[in-house]
Amino acid sequence: MTDAPDGKPEPAERRPHWSVRGLTTARDASVHACRWMARTWDRLVAALRDEAPVGAAAEPSPSGPLVEQRDAPGLIVVPARGYVYSFYLRATFAWSSPTSMRAELLSWYAQYFQPHAVQRLTRLAADAARDLPPHRAADLELAVQRSLVDDGPWRYQRGDIVVTCQPDAAVRLDERIRPTLQPHVDRLVKLDYQFDEQLRQARYAEQLSRRWVEILSEHRSAAADQDLSTARRHLLTAQRDATRWIDGLLRVRSQHPTDPASPSPIPPQPSPLPPR
Repeated sequence: MTDAPDGKPEPAERRPHWSVRGLTTARDASVHACRWMARTWDRLVAALRDEAPVGAAAEPSPSGPLVEQRDAPGLIVVPARGYVYSFYLRATFAWSSPTSMRAELLSWYAQYFQPHAVQRLTRLAADAARDLPPHRAADLELAVQRSLVDDGPWRYQRGDIVVTCQPDAAVRLDERIRPTLQPHVDRLVKLDYQFDEQLRQARYAEQLSRRWVEILSEHRSAAADQDLSTARRHLLTAQRDATRWIDGLLRVRSQHPTDPASPSPIPPQPSPLPPR
């Protein structure tokens, strides 16, 4: 404790506190440095993005805009109608930039904005799946793809840096609902095979009848024979029946594309040739 010139002790508030002043100065310098770094970070990144790799071993930059593909960290789960079953989306995001950018910088921005893109895609898929039954995975995938096409590439910006994201999603069924759908799908596969088989038979019958009619028409000199005339009329009738068969098959398929109970048209029965 020091004394004043007159012998009285010096008040505490007039004593120099060099340690406190040093800490205050360091704190102010740190705050100013952090603010300066925050203001100049984006400008520094913009300057570095056009910097070419240094060194003889550096690989040449690929031509055209850079695109980085990134998968979502896991399956995106959205509830179906009723909130009992769910749909599972496997998402992929294609990141690019409208301006020239180094691959390392694009990768950093893709990692930075990836959670925002996943969250946006989740909201979009949840809105589309809310009114869909759990077995309509194909309808959900079409709805999501249509929305992504209508929205166009998603744009994200940080400072003066702009990156775009083009998401893509594929929808999978809930594993718990697959055993329920299996018999129905098997029945549809069988009906599709039967339809294709009948359509092939009808087209073959129509082509064969047309060919025989052409052959008989080429021999008009022998058409005076009663048997040849009768055979030609019979083939023309078979050709018309086969054409009606084809039209009936296609009409039933267009009206009932997935209805297992829809009856198939009965194949035409060729009428026998009259006895000679």
